[in-house]
Amino acid sequence: MPLRAQLDSLVDRVPGSRGAILTDWEGEAVDHAARMDEYDLKVLGAHIGIILTRLRQTVSRLTDEGGLKELVITTENGYNVVTPVSEDYFVVLTLTREGLLGRALFESRRCVDRLKKEIL
Repeated sequence: MPLRAQLDSLVDRVPGSRGAILTDWEGEAVDHAARMDEYDLKVLGAHIGIILTRLRQTVSRLTDEGGLKELVITTENGYNVVTPVSEDYFVVLTLTREGLLGRALFESRRCVDRLKKEIL
């Protein structure tokens, strides 16, 4: 299944989703499914890439428990679920505050499992 179809499916399966983006380690968008402004989604993906890189460095320095599995950033207006696909790629799913966070985590993990088969 093409990358866009995987991201569209992720957004469709999670009530309150605003968009999903697959980004590389440099913060460049590989593909996305947007129910919001596409530029804003790409900027979000790029900035979360910086955060993810810093957190990965910190986690690897401070623990022997393995790499960062996922990250949830909670804001006043919503959630951003960040799920690494590999060292080089990650998915960000952004949703409203009314969105279902548990469902977002579940579906993000499923999407990443499918993406791993596509790009790795």
